[in-house]
Amino acid sequence: MNFKWFGPIALLAALYIGDQIRINRPGHKYRLTVAVETPEGPRSATGVMAVHPDRSYSRGGHTKTVGDAVFVDLGGGKNLVALLAHIDDGKLDLDGVNYVALRAYTAAAGGKPVSFNAMSRMTGRVPVTGALVPVLVTFADATNAGTARNVPPDDSESVLGKSYRLQGITAEVVPNGFWPLDFGGVLGEPVTRGIQTRLPWLNGADNQAAAALRAAGLPGVDQIDARETFTRK
Repeated sequence: MNFKWFGPIALLAALYIGDQIRINRPGHKYRLTVAVETPEGPRSATGVMAVHPDRSYSRGGHTKTVGDAVFVDLGGGKNLVALLAHIDDGKLDLDGVNYVALRAYTAAAGGKPVSFNAMSRMTGRVPVTGALVPVLVTFADATNAGTARNVPPDDSESVLGKSYRLQGITAEVVPNGFWPLDFGGVLGEPVTRGIQTRLPWLNGADNQAAAALRAAGLPGVDQIDARETFTRK
């Protein structure tokens, strides 16, 4: 067997794999925590998101986020879901989630800009407030997309019931780990998945995500990929 090409081929393979890791490695990851006061005490849930800049410009320089909406089980069949979406100019916006952590750290620094490249080095937990708060919805029946309702962050009791109040939302940068081998533990925290288990209708072929957004009375549903408000790959 002729091994004279083995070295160059192995080198090219290593260079290609290294470049793919450079291109696709997250710029940073952050943990979004949603906390709610309930009559039985506080309930919370978290989700780790990965923010990917377009280093190859195959997406036209567009940054994307990978992750799932955060589902908070409030007990007694109640729930609160923080979507991967915001309301901007009277319509649903899918891009705001890319900058939630960056803008929250900037706000926590008194408005002093935090650069995108510096995000992976940020520490501590910071509040997510005002326009940075994602769209919140609840489902009277989590197995039925048509039971969705929009939840105002400053008046959650009006939808969820007495003594159910949004306590707060925070963002915290977490290490990228050994991406793409970030399977947990010392390798780093993986992106959180599980919304499709909580909302089983997301697995259907029909566009039940759009039906849920319409049931919640959210604007501009037809102008977006509705499923991306619940999960991104």
